[in-house]
Amino acid sequence: MSEYRPCFLIPCYNHGNTVEAVLASLRQFQLPFVLVDDGSESATKQVLEQLGQASDVTLVTLAENQGKGGAVMAGLRQAYAQGFSHAIQIDADGQHDLETVPRLLALSQEQPQSLISGQPVYDESVPKSRLYGRYATHIWVWIETLSLDIKDSMCGFRAYPLAQTVQLLNRCKIGKRMDFDIEILVRMYWAGTDIRFIPTRVIYPEGGISHFDALWDNVKISAMHTRLFFGMLPRIPKLLARKFKSQNKPQQTHWSTTKERGTILGIKTLLWIYRLLGRRAFSLMLKPVIGYYHLTGKQARTASEEFLAHLTQYADSQNLELPDNLSSYRHQLSFGETMLDKLAAWQGDFKPDNLTIHGQEHFERLAEGKQGMLLLGSHLGNLELCRALSRQNTDIKINALVFTQHAEQFNNVMEAINPEAGVNLIQVQSLGPSTAILLKQKLDDGECVVVVGDRTSATQEERVVWADFLGQPAPFPQGPFLLAAALRAPVFLLFGLRDDSRSEPHFNVYFEPFRDPLTLPRKDREQALTQVVGDYASRLEHYTLKAPMQWYNFYNFWQLTGQHNDK
Repeated sequence: MSEYRPCFLIPCYNHGNTVEAVLASLRQFQLPFVLVDDGSESATKQVLEQLGQASDVTLVTLAENQGKGGAVMAGLRQAYAQGFSHAIQIDADGQHDLETVPRLLALSQEQPQSLISGQPVYDESVPKSRLYGRYATHIWVWIETLSLDIKDSMCGFRAYPLAQTVQLLNRCKIGKRMDFDIEILVRMYWAGTDIRFIPTRVIYPEGGISHFDALWDNVKISAMHTRLFFGMLPRIPKLLARKFKSQNKPQQTHWSTTKERGTILGIKTLLWIYRLLGRRAFSLMLKPVIGYYHLTGKQARTASEEFLAHLTQYADSQNLELPDNLSSYRHQLSFGETMLDKLAAWQGDFKPDNLTIHGQEHFERLAEGKQGMLLLGSHLGNLELCRALSRQNTDIKINALVFTQHAEQFNNVMEAINPEAGVNLIQVQSLGPSTAILLKQKLDDGECVVVVGDRTSATQEERVVWADFLGQPAPFPQGPFLLAAALRAPVFLLFGLRDDSRSEPHFNVYFEPFRDPLTLPRKDREQALTQVVGDYASRLEHYTLKAPMQWYNFYNFWQLTGQHNDK
C-alpha cells in the first residue's frame, strides 16, 4: 500500500473574515494546505494571497468564480499532482467542528480506499429550510444508489482518496456548484468506493455568508437528480448485487460488544470435573468443548486466524522461530486453559512456588508497599493470576481496573469460588476524572493498580495512537497512558505467561520498569504520547513472540470498527 500523505483542501469564495482562523486552528495537525481562491473579491483575495506566502500553503487561484464544486475539483487535481494520497476537504466558513478532524484522519488512514464523510449533527442555528431540504435529497440519493449506505450527501467535511477520485473526475462530467457534493458521492458509490461516516457537529455562525442560491442551485440539484435517476436504471443489477454482497458480509464489531459464549452451568461443570478428577481430565474434556466453540464461533475463529497470519508473516520477515503446529483451535484451547488457571488461582490451588518472577527486585519493592505503582498490563497471558496470589500476601494490594460487564458470567463463577475475587476489582464505564481521583487514592495508600493498554475504548474508540505491532500499524487506546500521566506514579509493565513446556502448572511473571513517572510535556504532547505507546507496543510484541498462543484479543486488532459510540 502506498504511503498515506494527506493534505487539507479548503475552497474559499469571499470568506476572508473566517478562512485565516480556520487555517490557524488546523495547523496543530501539521499537514500541508491546498487553498483555492474561487474568484473571490479583492478583500478576500488579499487575505488569501498573504496566507499563500506560508511554506505549508499552496494557493490555487481561479480567475472566475466556478462554484464550490469547481473549486473543490481544482483543489483535488492540484493535491493529486503534488503527490498527496488524500485530501481532507473543510469549508472556509468555520461551520465544521474541527475537534472531529482526528477521527476523520484516523479512519481515513485505517481505511485508505474509503471516502470518509462527516454526518452533520446540527444545533439550533441551522436554518429550518436547509434542514428540511436535506431530507428530500437524502431520499433521492437512497433511490439513486438503491441503498441507505449514504447517510448524508451534502456535508463538505470529507477525506477523499485522491487516486480514485481524480480518476472519476477525468471520466465523468460533474456539477460545479452546490450539486457537486451530492453527485460526487453518488458516482463514487456507483464506482464501488466504500463510503463511511462520522458524526460531526455543524454550526451556522451568526452573520455567516451563504452562497446557496435558493432558485438556481435548487434547479441544478433537481436536474442532477434527474440525470442520476436515469443513470441508476442500467446499473440496477450491479447495485443490487453490491447490496446483496454487503448484507451477507460479516460485520466487524467492537470487542466490547462481543457477548460471552457458554453458560455459568457449563463453566461450573468443567470446574467440577477439575476438582473431582484433576487437571488432566479437565484438559481432555476441554478439547471437545473448545472444538464446538471453534466450529460455531466464526468471529473468534476468524480473528485468531488473522492474528496467526500477522504473526507468521512477521516472524518470517525477521527470521524468528515460532512454536510448531500453530492453529486457531490450539489458540482457543489455550484460552480455555487460562480460564482454568484463573479459577484455580482464586480457589487457592497455586502458591508462590508456581511462579518464577523476573524482575524480583521490582516485586520486592511492590511487596514493601511503601509507594503505589501503576502496573500496565495487556490481554496477553494471565494478569488475574497475579491479583489472586497477591491476596495470599497481606503486604501486596493489587487493584484491577476492568469493564466487568464484558465478562459477567465468568466473574460470577469466580466470586462463587471465592468472594474475594471481587475485592479490589474496580469496575468503570470510562476513564474519567472520577476514576482518576479514585485511583490516586489507591496509589497514595501504597496500593497497586493494574490497567491494560491494548484495547480501544468502549465509548470513544477513535481516541487512539497508532503504533507498529508485528509489522503492521495497530490502534492503541490513549486513555491508559493519559491516565498514567495524570496519576504521576511509577509505571511498570506486567506480563504473566504460562510455561507450557512443563507438565505441572508454572508461570513466568515479568515486572519491568517503564516510566517513573510517565510525563507528556504540553509542548510536545502528541510526539511524547506516540513515543510512549510505541515503547509499550514494542514490549507487548516481545512477549507475544514468547507465548503467541496466549494472545487473547479475539477480534481484528489492527483495525478500528468505525463505531464511534460515544456516550
